[in-house]
Amino acid sequence: MAQNQFKKVAFTCYPVQDMARAQAFYEGVLGLIPGDNFQGTWQEYDFGGTTFAISSMVAEFVRPGTQGAVAFEVSDIKTLVQELRAKNVQFASGGEVMDTPVCLMAFMLDPDGNTISLHQCK
Repeated sequence: MAQNQFKKVAFTCYPVQDMARAQAFYEGVLGLIPGDNFQGTWQEYDFGGTTFAISSMVAEFVRPGTQGAVAFEVSDIKTLVQELRAKNVQFASGGEVMDTPVCLMAFMLDPDGNTISLHQCK
């Protein structure tokens, strides 16, 4: 297969058990703006040319909390982590911000146990 057939990542999707609970987290707690929705089982969020989605329709193929991770680029990770901790968001990293030579990162969990990386370039 020719490499030039692959253009970009079309979307990243996390499987969820309860769409209402997941949407309350992603929209209410994180403040993501909902985009396209397919029959209440697939909700998209636009990230400037990349789509992040949550879905309850793929549960037969993947289980919530067992898949890879998505990283959301943020502008002020330390303030955001404090705000999310105040909203009782669970952090896999204990709410600590990891300082690397090129970025700052923290790892939180959504209600289904999926890991969300918060990332800030230096």
